[in-house]
Amino acid sequence: MTNESNPLLIRGELPLFDAISPDHVGPAMEALLATQLAALEDLEASLGADEALSWETLVEPLERIGDALSATWGSVGHLMGVKNGEELRAAFEATQPEVVTFGLRVAQSRPIFEALARLAAGRHWEALDAAQQRIVSSLLRDARHSGVGLDGPDRERFNEIAGELAEVSVQFSNNVLDATRAYALTLEDPADVEGLPESWRAGAAQAAAEAGAESATAERGPWRVTLDLPSYQPFMEHSPQRTLREKLYRAYVTRASDGEHDNGPLITRILQLRAEQARLLGFASYAELSIDVKMAPDIDRALGLLYELRTASLEAARADLEDLRVFADERNAAEANDIALWDVPFWSERLREHRYAYSEEELRPYFPFPVVLDGLFALAERLFGVHIAPADGEAPIWHEDVRFFRVTDTADEPVAAFYLDPYTRPAEKRGGAWMDECVGRSRSLAPAGQSLRLPVAHLVCNQTRPIGDAPALMSFNEVLTLFHEFGHGLQHMLTRVDYGLAAGIRNIEWDAVELPSQFMENWCYERDVLTTISAHVETGQPLPDPLYEKLTRARTYRAGSDMLRQILFGLTDLMLHDGSDRGESPHQTQRSVAEETLVLQPLAEDRMLCSFGHIFAGGYAAGYYSYKWAEVLSADAFAAFEEEGLGDQAKEREVGARYRDTVLALGGSRDPMDVYVAFRGREPSTDALLRHAGLQSLS
Repeated sequence: MTNESNPLLIRGELPLFDAISPDHVGPAMEALLATQLAALEDLEASLGADEALSWETLVEPLERIGDALSATWGSVGHLMGVKNGEELRAAFEATQPEVVTFGLRVAQSRPIFEALARLAAGRHWEALDAAQQRIVSSLLRDARHSGVGLDGPDRERFNEIAGELAEVSVQFSNNVLDATRAYALTLEDPADVEGLPESWRAGAAQAAAEAGAESATAERGPWRVTLDLPSYQPFMEHSPQRTLREKLYRAYVTRASDGEHDNGPLITRILQLRAEQARLLGFASYAELSIDVKMAPDIDRALGLLYELRTASLEAARADLEDLRVFADERNAAEANDIALWDVPFWSERLREHRYAYSEEELRPYFPFPVVLDGLFALAERLFGVHIAPADGEAPIWHEDVRFFRVTDTADEPVAAFYLDPYTRPAEKRGGAWMDECVGRSRSLAPAGQSLRLPVAHLVCNQTRPIGDAPALMSFNEVLTLFHEFGHGLQHMLTRVDYGLAAGIRNIEWDAVELPSQFMENWCYERDVLTTISAHVETGQPLPDPLYEKLTRARTYRAGSDMLRQILFGLTDLMLHDGSDRGESPHQTQRSVAEETLVLQPLAEDRMLCSFGHIFAGGYAAGYYSYKWAEVLSADAFAAFEEEGLGDQAKEREVGARYRDTVLALGGSRDPMDVYVAFRGREPSTDALLRHAGLQSLS
C-alpha cells in the first residue's frame, strides 16, 4: 500500500468509507502528520516580518493544516462511533498519542501565537471584518487554554495530561459500549413477555435469532432483552413483571461499573487530570476553565439557571410521584406504597394511557420512518427554503443502513449534503444520537475550479430497526430525536460563513449549540407538521385529531420529573468540576445533589456516572447545563413563531427566513447573544420554556 492508494489520504469530495480498514490508519496518519509538521514549520519560518503578516499568510495556512488533520483523523473517529471493532480500536489507540502530540505542537506554537497577537494589535487588524477578528481572538484564547504560555516542567506535565485524557476518554466510551452489549436477558416463557407490544416482541425475537436462536419468532420466542434503549425502554414501560424490571433496571444503572469494563477508576482519574490541567493554566477549577469559553458569563449564572428551574419543577415532580402512588393503589398494586425506580416507567405509562387514553406504542404505527423523513424535509423546505433529495449511491457508506442526501436552495443550487445512519446496531455502534461534521464550508479550501467548499454532515441515531420487509416504526421520542439531530445538521449545513474556522457549528460557544436542535423538537407538536410526518402503516391515514389532542395535552405530563432529571445531571457535572474538596467520591457527590433535586432517590449502588459519556467521553464536561441554557433559547425562539402566527405559512416563512439568516447562517462568526438578539430583537427569557413545560404557574 502506498500513500496514493491509502483511502484515508485520498481527498475527494467525500471520505471513502467503504474502502477504509483498520490497517490503513497507522500508515495514513504517519504520512499525514509528517506532511503537516513540515507545513507547520514552513509557516512558522515565514512569520518574521510584520509586513507579510495577514489573514491570508497566517490564518488560512492554519486552517489548511487543521482541516487536513480533521478530514483524515475525523473519518477514523467517526468509524469508531458507528463501526467499532477490536482491530479499529487497536489502530486508533496506537495512533492517538501521535495525533495528540501534533495537536499540541500546533496549539503551543509560540511563533504562531505571537504572530496572531501582532495581527490583533497591528495596523492590519482594522482591515479584518468582525468574523475574522472573532476567529483570531478565539485562536489566541484556545492557544492559552492549550498551554502556549507554559514552559519547562509545566508544559511537559500539561502535555502528559492531554495525552492521558485523550486515552482514558476513549477507554471510557469503549467500556460503556462493551458493558452495554455484554448484557442480555433471554426470555423463553411467554408469560415473561405478557403485556409487551407486538413490535417489541418481534424485535426481541429478531435479536434472539441473530444471537443464535434461529427459530425464534415473535409469538413463540425466545426473546432477547438488552440494555440498548430500543429494547430496554419499552420493556421497562410495558412489562408487568416487576422482578424482571428490577433486574434490568439494576443492570442498566450499574453499567460499566465493575469487572474489566469498570469506569469507576477512570472517572476519578479524569477528574484529577482535569483539575490539575486547569491549575496549570491559572484557573481555580476545571469548571472555571470550561466556563471561560461558554455563553454563560460565569459559573454562578449557570448554577442560577439550574436552581431557578429546579425551584419551578420540584412541586410538580412531587405531584407526579404522588399521582403514581394513588393510581397504583387504586389498582391494588402491591408496590403502591413503595414505588421503586423500576416501577416509575411502568406506572407512568399506565397512568398516561388512563389519563390521556393513548399509549406510546399506539402512536408508533403512525410514524413509519420514510414518512417521518419526508415530512421533516418538507418542513425544512417550508421554513428555510431548501430542498432535500436522496442521493443514495453517490457517496461511499460504512453500512447498508446509511442514506445520503443533497440539499439545494430555491434556485436548485447546491447548498450541502448529509449522511443519515438511523438504526441501532448495539454490537458496533455507540448509543445515543449525534450530529458531526464530515466536511466544513470554506472558501479558502474550495476544490479546484470552484469558489466554495460546501458542508457535509453526519446525522446518527439509534432508533428501532425495521422488522422484515416492513418500514421501521418510530416511537414519538425517536421522532423528537431525529428532529433534534436534524436541527444540529441545519446549523452546520445552512451556514453562510465562508471562513472555515467559524462556519456552521465551529467557534460557537458550547452552551449555545443546542439551540437549533431543541428548537426543531417544538415542531413535532404542531398539527400541520404532525399531519405531514404521520401516515398509519396499514391505512395511510395521518394521526387523527383525537390522538393529536391527547398527545399535545400529554406534552407536559411529568414535565417536572423530566426537568429535575436533567438538572441532576447538570448540577452533578458542575459540582464534580468546581474544585471543591468535599471528601467524598463522585458517586457520593451525585447522591448529595440528588437529595436536593430528586423526589425519588437513586439506589445506593447506582453508578450512572460510569456511563455518563457526555461529560467523561464527550464535549460536555462542566457544560452539561448547556442543554437547559440552550433550551431557554430554543423555547424563546419558537415563541417568535407562536407570536407572529403559527399555521400562517406566509408568516412562518417570514420568521423562518429571519431565523435562517441569523441562528443558522451566522455560525461562530458573531457572539451567540448578538446572533440571538438579531433574530429575536431582545435577549431570551425563561417564560416560554416554563410555559411549554406547564410549569410557569408553579415558578
